[in-house]
Amino acid sequence: MSITYEMIVGLEVHVQLKTRTKAFCRCSTSFGDHPNTNTCPVCLALPGALPVLNARAVELAARAALALGLEVHERSVFARKNYFYPDLPKGYQISQFDRPLAERGTLAIGGGRSIGITRIHMEEDAGKSVHDRFAGFTAIDLNRAGVPLIEIVSEPEIRSSAEAGAYLRALKEILLYAEVSDCSMEEGSLRVDANVSARPVGEPSYRTRTEIKNLNSFSNVERALEIEYARHCAVHEAGGSIVQQTMLFDAHKNEVRGARSKEGSHDYRYFPEPDLPPLVLASAWIQGVRYGLPEFPAARRARYAASYSLGVADAEVLTASRAVGDYFEKVASAAGDPKAAANWVMGEVLASLNESGGDIGEFPVKAESLGELIALIRNGSLSNTAAKTVLATMLREGGTAATIAARDGRLQIGDDSALIAWIDEVWAEHPDESARFAGGERKLQGVLVGFVMKKSKGRADPKKVNQLLGARAGT
Repeated sequence: MSITYEMIVGLEVHVQLKTRTKAFCRCSTSFGDHPNTNTCPVCLALPGALPVLNARAVELAARAALALGLEVHERSVFARKNYFYPDLPKGYQISQFDRPLAERGTLAIGGGRSIGITRIHMEEDAGKSVHDRFAGFTAIDLNRAGVPLIEIVSEPEIRSSAEAGAYLRALKEILLYAEVSDCSMEEGSLRVDANVSARPVGEPSYRTRTEIKNLNSFSNVERALEIEYARHCAVHEAGGSIVQQTMLFDAHKNEVRGARSKEGSHDYRYFPEPDLPPLVLASAWIQGVRYGLPEFPAARRARYAASYSLGVADAEVLTASRAVGDYFEKVASAAGDPKAAANWVMGEVLASLNESGGDIGEFPVKAESLGELIALIRNGSLSNTAAKTVLATMLREGGTAATIAARDGRLQIGDDSALIAWIDEVWAEHPDESARFAGGERKLQGVLVGFVMKKSKGRADPKKVNQLLGARAGT
């Protein structure tokens, strides 16, 4: 009889904090600089150099922990984690062990599911090994050594690769809202280690796990978990045993392979960092960080539904980033029409950004200016078609909607005498359609309205044109 297995996953997410300088020295954290230029005696571990904790890193770490609902401890302790790799010049990493910064949080991932977060601790990053397989050597860039990190450790409560992806996307969304990191996986500021095992459904105890290191995209996390889980199941089915080890995922070959035996905490020989005192945070300081947190996506979506009567799908798009939500709210306020503001932001604005590859902060039309444009549509001064033309001009040249519309002759004309004059001309130029419409063929009304709009170069108020045509036909 075949056994049904379930996937058991716990994730360790390493997040670079958005500071200007490193965790324990004043070296720059900027990305892409020439190798080994952002270094100093502290991050190179030269004799006599002592670390000094970056206060901004502590604030951002606490901000992330509070955003994820963890309890931030008033007292935590830095420790030395001893291991030897070429990209770790000290031969140890300053991290936290049994007294982390924060513990016990949860993260909602949708579908009524929440995943527990065990802890968040602070540590420093290692350098970067650059492998040149064509030249056959490895170079070391220590610019990243000492960059401040937090490690976010989940409970082993994730039960599928899809849930792992949902957890990571929800986590990234909150970290971006809290503005603690840029979360760029391409630049390595968010990296994932995935712990996976398989056990028969209903079995209470966990089986031996393996850890897939340094996954650099959410899709890679999902693919690697599926491959490694399938291997675990096959080994168990064959009566074999899983060996606890560290694995690497090769995205090109779509395979997971062993790298080395997995260390336990005893292998790292943790002990309190002698060059740093315990980190002591005042309760009032922690509360101050909490009060400074923004409104997060779930709360913002609920508010959009209640205050703006927006549907779930629209709210999801508009809260995908904090900046887009902020922009939308300013447009809605200036326009006086949240639904129209939502349509314009999700339509023209996001389409323009997708085409340019920029973000909302680079969009050349200010939110208040777009709101003014929408208000002109609401009060009948502009048609939707004319408004899109005006927006295109605003994108190219800048300026206000009202000024451009007036200058370019885009303002909608609702004066009855002008509209009747155009209708008279259309009536004379298209006698057959006009006679049939007057005789009762109501489907021709749209055709005649189109003729009037063309004659007016789109400036005629179509609602009034329809009313005047109806009156002329006696309807």
